[in-house]
Amino acid sequence: MVRLTIKERMIIMQNSSLLAKELAKGCRTVEDIQEKLKNLFKDTLQEIFEAEMDEHLGYPKHDPAGNNTGNSRNGYSKKKTKTRYGKTEIAVPRDRNAEFEPQIIKKYETTANHLEDQIIAMYAKGLSTRDIENHMQDIYGVDVSPATVSKITDKILPLITEWQSRPLERVYPIVFLDAIHFKVRQDNRIINKAAYSVLGINTAGHKDILGIWIGEHESAKFWLRVCNDLKNRGVDDILVACKDGLSGFSEAINTVFPRTEIQLCVIHQIRNSMKYVSYKEQKQVMTDLKKVYQALTLEEAEYAFEEFKDKWGKKHPIIIRSWENNWLELTTYFKYPYEICKIIYTTNIIEGYHRQLRKVTKAKTAFPSDEALTKILYLVTKEVSKKWTAPLRNWTECVSQFAIYFEGRFQP
Repeated sequence: MVRLTIKERMIIMQNSSLLAKELAKGCRTVEDIQEKLKNLFKDTLQEIFEAEMDEHLGYPKHDPAGNNTGNSRNGYSKKKTKTRYGKTEIAVPRDRNAEFEPQIIKKYETTANHLEDQIIAMYAKGLSTRDIENHMQDIYGVDVSPATVSKITDKILPLITEWQSRPLERVYPIVFLDAIHFKVRQDNRIINKAAYSVLGINTAGHKDILGIWIGEHESAKFWLRVCNDLKNRGVDDILVACKDGLSGFSEAINTVFPRTEIQLCVIHQIRNSMKYVSYKEQKQVMTDLKKVYQALTLEEAEYAFEEFKDKWGKKHPIIIRSWENNWLELTTYFKYPYEICKIIYTTNIIEGYHRQLRKVTKAKTAFPSDEALTKILYLVTKEVSKKWTAPLRNWTECVSQFAIYFEGRFQP
């Protein structure tokens, strides 16, 4: 960062004051000020174009040093660009060899960068293309069509590709997996699609979204592709994977990461169970289920479940069958101490992230394409993850426990 002397600051302040006085001359309305700022912006932009051409050619305008250099100025081409001051016509200098590439506003750009940044920021907040169009017209007097919004936001697609394929850490103690559903237009019809998120907790206890995959149907084949993607990006080991009832995931992760332990979300299991219970019985069923999942040991949980079966088995066989079928993955957390148990027995961590996604996208009835959905999910993810600066609570205690339970696989 450049530090200015007191004298330099005084000169800048004096010049700013003189400029303000000059701009104020003849101004009676806000529109007058806007018009003068527009002209000032245009003149400043023109000066930058000329400076860029001087640098490109290696000599200033009208300088004899440019004689016989093999290249020279060749007039101007007119171009209209959209800025915060409205539409502005600028004259872009040309050279005879047609090699000059302006940098301040590139050759095929029609919108100044700060406006593009604002459009992307509004898009990231979930504003519709119509809302963005109205905002740009009301504030800046600039017409921005839905096609223009799409074209501008498309500029982040290479960033998304880079982010989705970035190298990952070698070991993740905990990984959460879950899906959030959206309506997407495809082949002239609107269908339901899921965005499958993988949230990793690294060895320092920090959260990180490892990737987002858009899919219509989940299956072992789909999850195998996701797991292979993680492995190809550098992940050698996942200690514990926490999931909702994702179809085909267990088979896939056992293939790619065979030593990973799987924990099925207990809260989701309870919610699914309560769907089959009448309102009058819900309180009593919940009380009895708590004895199972809040037990201190696996043996205590097994005993409580046997009692639950004896009491409710005949009336609710579907609930019993579901718990029995998922018992191994539902009870993984009993192996670990309380600090780890309270993190892994539920997928609340990734659901909190999904709530942030839904907060921004709730106004969208349907997305025009997978690409449009991916763009907004990426932008929201980047914004949300800025707040993930601290490790999970009591992570220090978890680290020492992981080091013991996964000796040789986990090194803090």
